[in-house]
Amino acid sequence: MRKAENAGATVTAASGLGDFVELYEDTMRRIDADPFYLFEPAYWELLGELPLARFDELSRTTPMLLNVRPSGKYLMEDFFYAGGLPVVLKELLPILHGGALTITGKTLAENNADAVNYNPDVIRTLAMPILSEGGTAILTGNLCPNGAVLKQSAASPHLLTHRGRAVVFEDHADLHARIDDPALDVDESCVLVLKRVGPKGAPGMPEWGAAPIPRKLLQKGVKDMVRISDARMSGTSYGTVVLHVSPEAEAGGPLALVENGDIIELDIPNRRLTLRVSDDELARRRERWKPRPPHYSRGYGRLFLDHVLQAHEGCDFDFLRGKTPVRAEDTAGPSHS
Repeated sequence: MRKAENAGATVTAASGLGDFVELYEDTMRRIDADPFYLFEPAYWELLGELPLARFDELSRTTPMLLNVRPSGKYLMEDFFYAGGLPVVLKELLPILHGGALTITGKTLAENNADAVNYNPDVIRTLAMPILSEGGTAILTGNLCPNGAVLKQSAASPHLLTHRGRAVVFEDHADLHARIDDPALDVDESCVLVLKRVGPKGAPGMPEWGAAPIPRKLLQKGVKDMVRISDARMSGTSYGTVVLHVSPEAEAGGPLALVENGDIIELDIPNRRLTLRVSDDELARRRERWKPRPPHYSRGYGRLFLDHVLQAHEGCDFDFLRGKTPVRAEDTAGPSHS
């Protein structure tokens, strides 16, 4: 299992794949899926038994090799013609378990032995990566007690550490109603906060996390801002976008308590996301907070709301969780062991 999880996280880090991977791998381990049966194509190596902290550890120690948008300059079509994922796997073999058996009956190394890199600028070597770290960062802090995800390879360098005033949108409808309002009190240093777009809030955790830049800032040439939500975003999206905040706002997570004017600090190098509001004030806000009426009162919609798990748990149904506990010792150890 550790060989599968390490391969999955390493490939993800080296490729700068979308934020969805953390959800899928967590879901698979909770339903006791055996990665052996998912091992080919290599994409399914992304699934296994991997806590978010371990995912971040591997991302920190895996160079990013794929020069593809939004983290690089080429298109996915160019990646395909350069040789695709087999080339990435072959290049990563020094830090993978090449002897791991796959569903083909061959090892990981044997499956990719004949891979040819037709464009070394699209798929870089370990000696000349795009970035020294992987594309994904896992954040923690009082705003995301159970974690949040950010694609650092697609973030703006000047925003990797940032402190700004929160501009809050209570839900997706509120965002669309006000984001382009000329009277919106916002500047490029602000942090856009979008609530209630997570598993229960939207519901379904849609790809709404890459909130649009306000029109009046776009007209000034602003191309990126720090944005925070409990949603997902497309793997092709770019920007300094914090996603999967857990617990989500609809479940009463700290994100629900953020108000306009609060100061939020993002520190990607140290993997921290902090709401600079006192514990006493947050306690007062929690006493006033009330959940909204559920989106559904019956049928599948109600079943979904009652049983869907949070982002750090894979957004699966609680009644589908496997019986095998996830133990820290199963995933501990050096980065690529």
